[in-house]
Formats: sequence, structure tokens, C-alpha cells
Amino acid sequence: MTGPTVALFATCFNDTMWPDAPRATVTLLERLGCRVVFPREQTCCGQMFTNTGYADEAVPLVRRFVDVLGGYDHVVAPSGSCVGSVREQHAMLARRAGDPGLERAVEETAPRVRELSEFLVDVLGVTDVGAYFPHRVTYHPTCHSLRMLHIGDRPLQLLRAVRGIDLVELPAATECCGFGGTFAIKNADTSIAMGSDKARHVRETGAEVLVAGDNSCLAHIGGLLDRQRSGVRTLHLAQVLASTEEDPA
Repeated sequence: MTGPTVALFATCFNDTMWPDAPRATVTLLERLGCRVVFPREQTCCGQMFTNTGYADEAVPLVRRFVDVLGGYDHVVAPSGSCVGSVREQHAMLARRAGDPGLERAVEETAPRVRELSEFLVDVLGVTDVGAYFPHRVTYHPTCHSLRMLHIGDRPLQLLRAVRGIDLVELPAATECCGFGGTFAIKNADTSIAMGSDKARHVRETGAEVLVAGDNSCLAHIGGLLDRQRSGVRTLHLAQVLASTEEDPA
């Protein structure tokens, strides 16, 4: 059976620093019967500007987003953070611009934009995606996915269905890792303290691999784990779900 056509919103930071996550997303969606397209004109969702007080500078990016991705019934991104920005911030930015046309375009487009686990569970109706990953894994629910998108246990439903996986619960899982974009720069000491707590909890699980749905959080926690020489690797959820017989790392 042929699945729906899906536009991949790779996100700018994945495209620049962690391209394996969007690649794995394509592999996974195509395996599930979707036709994946990549609109090459896509850029940043504007979250970096909005979160640091440059709302006016973010408006052109909102216009670009709806122009490039507004024609698709399904837009999927391997990032709860960026999907949260589209669904929670774009409407505010459109109102700020005083452009009713942009407001209507955002109102039509934003609900179609989904984080990967949302799309798999809610739209495709699958939890077993045919993955095989024989490793001890723990999962960190990122703040935007947890608090803005209310993803809930969808990623865990998907991970529990992975063959060969040893999925262990992360203590204090819902606590923030301390990254928060520029928060990690402006409040470095607090960020490092929060991240160190998270890294300690990860080590307590004995996991080989830390999984999350946002590479920005994984970069923060993973950096601390690396400096502690913990031996714990980090992988995006998409990479685990795309895995079949071979370790993707």
C-alpha cells in the first residue's frame, strides 16, 4: 500500500551539523511506504531569532516557511524544538507583522507540521516500524516535545517495539538538560550544572546509547558525557528507528 506524500523539514541545525537524523527520517518513512520530498528552498523556522528577542527578524522566515511548505498535507521534522516553534510561535509572529494573509497561511500550515514520533503514531498509526537495535538504550524527553507539543509516550511506544532493544528508564527524565539554545551561553554555569545532573542520571542507567528527538539536547548532554569519558553514545530517535540489521553509529 502506498502511503502519503510527506515533505521533510530537515531543520537548519540538522542540515548543518547532524544530517544523519534527516537522512534516517527519509529511510524510515520510505520503508513505511511514504513518498518523501525535500523542498530545497526551505531554511530556518526562525526560532533562534524569536527566542532571543528578534521577533521582527523572524517574520521573513515565517513567510518563507509557509511559502515553501504550505502546499503539503504532511510536513515532518526530526525536531520537537523546531516543530514547537512552528506550531506555537509562528501565529504570534504573523499577528505581530499585522498581515492577515500571513496569519491565514500560518493557521492552515502549522497544524500539518508534525514531529516524527507524532506522525508515525498518530498519522500512520504504527508503533512497530520494523527496527532492530540490540543495545541498552535510555530515552530523554526534550522540553519542547514534552511541554510544547505534548508528545507524551509516543517515542517510548516506538522504542519498545524495536527488536533486540534493552530500553531502560531514565531517572528524573522530565527534568530539563539545561541546553535551551542561547541559555547555555548566557547562563553557562547553570546550564552545565543542569546538564551534569542529566548526564549523571544517564550513567546511572548503564545505557550504551542515549536517545532523544532533538539533536541540540543530545549535543549538550553528549558533550558532557564525552568529557566524563562515560562511553555512552548519543543517537537521534530517527536513527534507532531506521536501524534494521546494522548499528547506525
